[in-house]
Amino acid sequence: MTQSKLETRPAKSDVNWGPRGTTGISFAAALEFQDVECNVGNSHVLHKTSFETAPGEILCLLGESGSGKSTILRAAAGLQEIDDGRILINKRVMSAKGVTVPPDKRGIGLMFQDFALFPHLSILQNVEYGLKSLGREEARKQALHALKRVGLDRRADDYPSQLSGGQQQRLALARSIAPKPGLLLLDEPFSSLDARLRESVRAETLAVLRETQATCILVTHDPEEAMIFGDKVALLRDGQIAQIGTSDEIYNQPKDLDVARFFSPISEIPTIVHNGVATTPFGNVDAAGRADGTRVIVAMRPIGAVYIDTSGKGTPGRIVAKRDALGVDTLEVAVAGIDNTIRLRQPTNVNIRPGLDVNIAINPEHVLVFDAI
Repeated sequence: MTQSKLETRPAKSDVNWGPRGTTGISFAAALEFQDVECNVGNSHVLHKTSFETAPGEILCLLGESGSGKSTILRAAAGLQEIDDGRILINKRVMSAKGVTVPPDKRGIGLMFQDFALFPHLSILQNVEYGLKSLGREEARKQALHALKRVGLDRRADDYPSQLSGGQQQRLALARSIAPKPGLLLLDEPFSSLDARLRESVRAETLAVLRETQATCILVTHDPEEAMIFGDKVALLRDGQIAQIGTSDEIYNQPKDLDVARFFSPISEIPTIVHNGVATTPFGNVDAAGRADGTRVIVAMRPIGAVYIDTSGKGTPGRIVAKRDALGVDTLEVAVAGIDNTIRLRQPTNVNIRPGLDVNIAINPEHVLVFDAI
């Protein structure tokens, strides 16, 4: 039986984005939060939250559920009132206690986690909806231009229910960029996509965001996604910024153990400082600046910090578990003097198996040391 055109088009369109470099350019806005306090119901969600973005910058907000990520987005958009502090866009106060400038007066584009498409409107009408201030012909022209960039201009007369999940994400993106906002706010835009689509959709979406030159705030729960997208990454904890910086800064120079744990699994060795070093079964690790007797945690990520030393000079250990996925071995290694196993990752090696005795070494420059709490 031959499939209908409607049934075959979605699969084809999933890979057909428009040509890069054709997205309209926005006048990027600067966003600033100054000691923002926000209560939602009986919950105190944001606590003296402060940060700022430069025009054209992409800031990714990371954090556990309930840490305040989506509340920051809603407050920036004007969808959530704040109880204290100020929110400024281009140095103009948008929110303060008792003051909330409406969302349509802030020059923002919004892309929600569930896409929030209008099912009764066509694909073209969904995009035109945010262009009401333009004349009819100009709105149509601008909407079609945005749809062409995401590869949906030929579906303009269809409806959202006729699109795949990836195409609905692209429609939501087109609708958010069509008005050429100075500030784009995206709330976990890829969470509903399956793994097959996520990587390609993320890459194209990032290209679109860069082309707009708009300032972007993107909420995600995925550290890898944040480090791919963000010029800066902000990790939230209990309604406050635990750390903000570039991907390199926040990954390689985490402020505390909890920040380090958020970005990757780590092996932890409790020990004590003596003569400026922390002693471990793998050798001494620099702990300069800490007094003798200070209790510390030596933290080692599975990639970069710890490896199997084939020269035989490392510390003896025994592989107790192995998982092979996508060409990468994740190994659990028992080492004398350490309560928990050491985790490491390396390219797949069929000769590595549970029960094998190996020698483990570390790269001291990639080892992290934190004060024990």
